[in-house]
Amino acid sequence: MTTTTSAVRPGGAGTSRRTGTARRVYVLLAGLAVLACAVVASVMFGSRTTSFGDVVDVFSGAADPYVATVVESRYPRTALGLLAGLCLAVAGTLMQGVTRNPLADPGLLGINAGASASIVAATAFLGASGATATLWWALPGALVAGVLVHAIGSAGAGRSMVRLVLAGAVLSAVLMAFIQAVTLSRPKVFDSYRYWVVGALGGRDFDVFWSVLPFAAVGFALGALVAPGLNALALGDDSATALGARPALVRGGGLFAATLLSAAATAAVGPIAFVGLAVPHVVRALVGTDFRTQVAFSAVAGPALLLLADVVGRVVLRPQELMVGVVTAFVGAPALLYAVRRMKGTAG
Repeated sequence: MTTTTSAVRPGGAGTSRRTGTARRVYVLLAGLAVLACAVVASVMFGSRTTSFGDVVDVFSGAADPYVATVVESRYPRTALGLLAGLCLAVAGTLMQGVTRNPLADPGLLGINAGASASIVAATAFLGASGATATLWWALPGALVAGVLVHAIGSAGAGRSMVRLVLAGAVLSAVLMAFIQAVTLSRPKVFDSYRYWVVGALGGRDFDVFWSVLPFAAVGFALGALVAPGLNALALGDDSATALGARPALVRGGGLFAATLLSAAATAAVGPIAFVGLAVPHVVRALVGTDFRTQVAFSAVAGPALLLLADVVGRVVLRPQELMVGVVTAFVGAPALLYAVRRMKGTAG
């Protein structure tokens, strides 16, 4: 008589969980190390070359005054890179979770178009100029566009993610038509707008950072709160309700958090593309589908990607500078392609 033994050994599930936890810890440590290197590189590299020793001397107060001025001038753009990268990456993660659309990004809600239209209108009709002035016009424009898209997408019987996406596409098209009409008829407005619309970390000071920080903090805190609900929402509304989640509340909270984060980043540094689309894919491939983990790791990976892209833009055309919004596409595209190929292989 043959005795059949179970293929699953006692403690196998616990071992798997411990392995998964250890993997996430390793990935987190690696991500923090890359982020630290990106921060150091951001204060080291620019139109003038400074060494790591120069940076250390600046921190210790022993640097030459000129070198200290050069290094310290890079602090605001580094801080903005950290904040904007976090906002865009977490917003993209939330958007993909709420819409269940792997191609969703912060621009899906018309936030970029809203901020752009607000800046163009303020520059053309109110004479607004400068980074701080455009910030205070971009922020309400982005928020109003996000709320308007959410209201239109939620109108009528029930709630449809398809309707939400269509509302964002329609509003973006209308606002972009307005932007083109104004900028083509007013060359001075176009000259001001074309610099902002590409997306850049330079030319801004700490006033911009402190102005958008409260919005970013509230958005990130709300995103962390709704992340567990997004795990349930991924199973469908009926299953989420059976698990005790409230789909409408989770979806609304996630959209509002993504709107706040996207508006803060867009107002501060312009509509930088690709970070909110690529980072969630990379994070998901590394740490799995738990949105609690995805939000936390996106907050590390997003700033690292944006700062490294900014460093590349400063170095590749030295002494000129390539806007970070242009570089992110080249830096993020290979990472996204790798993630898509990995997902395809897993699915097969």
